[in-house]
Amino acid sequence: MEVKIEQSWKEALAGEFEKPYFASLVRFLHEEKASGQRIYPPGSQIFKAFELTPVDQVKVVILGQDPYHGAGQAMGLSFSVPANIPAPPSLKNIFKEIHDDLGITMSGYPDLEKWARQGVLLLNAVLTVRAGQPASHSNIGWTEFTDAVIKYISDHCTGVVFLLWGNFARSKKALIDTTRHYVLEAAHPSPLARGAFFGCRHFSKTNEILAREGKTPIDWQL
Repeated sequence: MEVKIEQSWKEALAGEFEKPYFASLVRFLHEEKASGQRIYPPGSQIFKAFELTPVDQVKVVILGQDPYHGAGQAMGLSFSVPANIPAPPSLKNIFKEIHDDLGITMSGYPDLEKWARQGVLLLNAVLTVRAGQPASHSNIGWTEFTDAVIKYISDHCTGVVFLLWGNFARSKKALIDTTRHYVLEAAHPSPLARGAFFGCRHFSKTNEILAREGKTPIDWQL
């Protein structure tokens, strides 16, 4: 598997691609495919978050855990699915919170590329999954890679807003220099959280922070 990744990220993460864990990860994915396993997202979309949001354009990070494991859903952006796929429950709850927070009528359009192109890094901690088997690739080295991504942003960028939803995402707070960046925490938008995500107002708060930082706020409407 050739690592097709946007140039600024390729330079930023060059050291990671040389490490033994990354070679092992690539080998594992080759073996999965050779054994007939269906892997999501498609190979060309594994690094899509990086492709759409170059490192010098990152203003916001929304951290997910694992790609969707249903057919046609995963597209390399956390919480996002392609336009022809119905919005999953967590994404519907995100849209509801945006509506309640900002008064924006959301169309339900589930492809979040528009956010990514505005500087929202939609990063899953794990970048691949076996079809129908959630968290099946959670221990193959991806978290070491994405921890390095978070650490790089923390060390080399300024004034980034990290949105950490749920206990897993919150566990990454230790990687972030909170004297240089902003961390907003909330429950996960999953229905399993029984509505605890609602009322976090992270979307208006993010835009208030970006405005204070002299950055263009995010147009969340889809």
